[in-house]
Amino acid sequence: MIDSGNTAWLLVSTALVMLMTPGLALFYGGMVQGKNVLSTFMHSFFALGIVSIQWAVIGYSLSFGDDHAGFIGGTNFAFLHGVGVESTGSPVPVTVPHLLFMMYQGMFAIITPALISGAFAERMKFSAYCLFTLAWTTLVYDPVAHWVWHPDGWLAKMGALDFAGGAVVHLSSGVSALIVAIVLGKRAGYPHTRHQPHNLTMTILGAGLLWFGWFGFNAGSALKADGSAVTALVTTHLAAAAGALSWGAVEMLRIKKVTMLGVASGLVAGLVAITPAAGFVSPMSAIWIGLAAGVVCYGGVLIKSKAGYDDALDAFGVHGIGGALGAVLTGVFAVEVGGIDGHWDKVGVQLLSIGAVAAYAGVVTVVLLLIIKALIGLRVDAETENEGLDGALHGETGYALGGSGTSEHAPAHFEPEAKLPMGSPEAVGA
Repeated sequence: MIDSGNTAWLLVSTALVMLMTPGLALFYGGMVQGKNVLSTFMHSFFALGIVSIQWAVIGYSLSFGDDHAGFIGGTNFAFLHGVGVESTGSPVPVTVPHLLFMMYQGMFAIITPALISGAFAERMKFSAYCLFTLAWTTLVYDPVAHWVWHPDGWLAKMGALDFAGGAVVHLSSGVSALIVAIVLGKRAGYPHTRHQPHNLTMTILGAGLLWFGWFGFNAGSALKADGSAVTALVTTHLAAAAGALSWGAVEMLRIKKVTMLGVASGLVAGLVAITPAAGFVSPMSAIWIGLAAGVVCYGGVLIKSKAGYDDALDAFGVHGIGGALGAVLTGVFAVEVGGIDGHWDKVGVQLLSIGAVAAYAGVVTVVLLLIIKALIGLRVDAETENEGLDGALHGETGYALGGSGTSEHAPAHFEPEAKLPMGSPEAVGA
């Protein structure tokens, strides 16, 4: 039976989660060089297109269709067959239209591969990005979502807790981001040449939109306008606040300054870590989770300089490590069923889910990258990387002082008043 209040809340939550993907584009886009801002935006905005269609055609069915051995869904919902405005037929007991449940879950599928793009920013071919995103969503995201969120998924049956996507979204994308960064190789000149963020105000705006949208991400995952949603909203906010503070505190101890980028990174780390726990823990526990996330994810970001890989925008350091941390702490702090209430076996289940998701995502990502590399190549050539991906791959520039915003590579339907040489201040706007 359809409940109007629950339906209204999930409608709003779906829109909030959708807004997170443009928010991610701003967050990532501000941290790259000006000559690559539009290509970085494309990694998020194009995911809105390609993953939306994949989800409607087959992705939703593979995630929430009839169970096959606890590993993958069937094809009974392919092309949205049988997915209508009635609540009946949904694999999860809900009091909202099945079609709305499908679209809400689709917003999670969209942002997850977009998170990976933080690792390969400024150097991956757009064609390789498209093929990787489509294949990864189908072969990694959809099965993992089935494992955890379908009632018959094998991790769900074991009792793994993941309220809104700590393992499904953040851990899977974070581990895959690490693999991509290693396989793709470092940006030209890294780490000796600094790749300075070109617009931190853009990044901060993106962080604000992510914080705002995350209320739909977590509180919406209650699938009802009830106490669970209220708890998730409050824990989400407190964890973000705590993450911002603890990251800033570590910066003060280490470099004697609190940076705006650090505060933004900390709040996102807090949001990532609370995601699997949001509806299961108390507000005070959420503060501890956020504080831990700020410190641990700060350390996770520092790992790349020691290990020698180039995770350009710290997708693994924040999302991979933050997702794993949050999953463990969910097992510790979950009310009534967690370690603090005497059920330490729950931590073991959470650790198993982390290991399974990380191993599966990592192995499949390696295979996909090797196949794509053999077919079309993964990385742009050195000249394109030096020139900037915006002009070379998309025929545009993000900034044009006194110019048209197009480049010498612009497609035929653009007719700029004057074609400026790439690399000139007027062409790149920087």
